[in-house]
Amino acid sequence: MAETGIITRMHPSVQDIAEQAWNTLLDQQPHPTPFMRHAYLAALETSGSATAATGWSARYLTQWRGPALVAACPVYLKAHSWGEYIFDWAWARAHAEHGLPYYPKAVVAVPFTPVPGTRLMACDPAQRLALAQALRDWSESEGLSSLHVLWCAAEDLEACTQAGLMQRDNVQFHWSHAGEADFDGFLARLTQDKRKKIRQERRRVAEAGVRFHWARGADITPQDWDFFYHCYERTYLEHGNPPYLTPDFFQRLAHHEPEPWVLFTAERAGEPIATSLIATGAQPTSAAGQNGMETVAYGRYWGATQRVDCLHFDACYYQPLQWCMAHGVQRFEGGAQGEHKMARALLPVRTHSAHWLAHPAFADAVDRFLAQERLGVDQYLQELWRHSPLKN
Repeated sequence: MAETGIITRMHPSVQDIAEQAWNTLLDQQPHPTPFMRHAYLAALETSGSATAATGWSARYLTQWRGPALVAACPVYLKAHSWGEYIFDWAWARAHAEHGLPYYPKAVVAVPFTPVPGTRLMACDPAQRLALAQALRDWSESEGLSSLHVLWCAAEDLEACTQAGLMQRDNVQFHWSHAGEADFDGFLARLTQDKRKKIRQERRRVAEAGVRFHWARGADITPQDWDFFYHCYERTYLEHGNPPYLTPDFFQRLAHHEPEPWVLFTAERAGEPIATSLIATGAQPTSAAGQNGMETVAYGRYWGATQRVDCLHFDACYYQPLQWCMAHGVQRFEGGAQGEHKMARALLPVRTHSAHWLAHPAFADAVDRFLAQERLGVDQYLQELWRHSPLKN
């Protein structure tokens, strides 16, 4: 039963919500990420990256107790399934084959960002459940085919499950700090064949005359951002697609919230030839019985103007990992998919999403499919761990 005195509102833009109120609530969550911050979501809107024109029609569901924001989340009306990294094309196709519309659907996510973390911000578990129920009620009242809460944290999944959503599991690859003082200490944890492979890959890059440097936050210059976007855009175009994010998106981040970003630039003969971009953020942790914070890094984008053997691995994994070890970062999340990350000591972790389908027959079919899929994920994780790159 919803708490009395709570007012629920739906906003067409995150800019209709006070930035301080939004970020204060986010900072209270167990698994905040920089991608849920007000400035990041606003940049997606105002840059034209995630708008109705690109298939992401934004809504923001909030709940208030008097003047206090006690729960909130972004929810998008989606006209397609691109940019989510949780694949439901088969569900859309099944609806179409039976003459039923699948789009628009409701998606609670950060556009183009397969990073696990808080999606349903709330002051306590009861309010989080109330928010999940409000999302489902709104989706049903709007006549939507479905509701999807993507890359959600464990506490979000619990609330969604109680609200009648179905669980879906996936796998990502993350590195966790194990006390290594430097990159040599990191290599010492690996099996001999993995150590040899990584050293060979880094040697090839160095022997090609490539050197790296990094810049963080406000130290990333406008020229650095321009070259980064050139590389980022080139990577997408090489795969036959325009990039999701516009130049203005990154310019707005650089201006309004530069602190989370770390840019690695590869140079050869004094000329920049590649970049990779990571983000950092703090999350609550409990170590030795005491609450504290840990720093988490998130691998995001990369691109190159020249082809150098193994440059991608060095730019996207070895340079960020070395930086993480030097700066006390406890975890590096390598992004969606990619079994090749295990060879770089990014180990498999289970991730979650939650789903509600309006049509009872489709909901029943998807529920049975997801139960089988979770068993497959269990087996996949067991098989991955049998090929752990760690010595022990």
